[in-house]
Amino acid sequence: MPSSSHIFDAVLFDMDGTLVDSTAGVVGAWEEFAQMYPNVKVQMQDILSAHGVRTVENLRKYCGVTDPDELEREAERFEKAIVTSSVKDGRQGIVLLPGVRSIIDNLSPYAKMPNARWTICTSATRSYASAALEIAGIEKPETSVFAEDVESGKPAPDPYLLGLVVEDAPAGIRSGQAAGCKTLGVITSHSREQMEAVSPNFLVPNLQSVTMKITEAGVVLTIEVP
Repeated sequence: MPSSSHIFDAVLFDMDGTLVDSTAGVVGAWEEFAQMYPNVKVQMQDILSAHGVRTVENLRKYCGVTDPDELEREAERFEKAIVTSSVKDGRQGIVLLPGVRSIIDNLSPYAKMPNARWTICTSATRSYASAALEIAGIEKPETSVFAEDVESGKPAPDPYLLGLVVEDAPAGIRSGQAAGCKTLGVITSHSREQMEAVSPNFLVPNLQSVTMKITEAGVVLTIEVP
């Protein structure tokens, strides 16, 4: 199978939908919140497609929570519910997506400064992201960026610096583009049409189509071309 290779100074991964599949927990958390916020049940289809933005923004939009302190408390409660409900009633839990293990194993020695070559930029809170990464068996990079580390979440450029952005959500692709980054989209939580609409530089079904290796020149990204 033919392939194309590209070199980047660093790689910035989204977490949910890119490295891990937390769908079971997200569905469970929204079902739990629907008991307190009736509008959630009515808008469930739209809510489940609202992927790649911070929990506080989803709670503001779909639950009508506006008080900043209450938003923070509810966001923490929601993200704890993702973890606990992910295995409830036989659900699969929080699991690695295809191709992730080999990529992380190759990059893991380069997760700390001053030689960091990759990190995670997620719309999730530090507490939830740390728990999800531990469950999935990924050591948290030293320079990770979490929801509370930025003033504006995706699609604003705040979460990203120069490098290659790996994302599963249109909002994340737009965030990377706004920051001046090359973008790699994975079709794991949105349709091909939705991802093509935001024009990532590269688009693959999942990270099984990708290899990443550290060289003196940087991170070598190789993509298998169908």
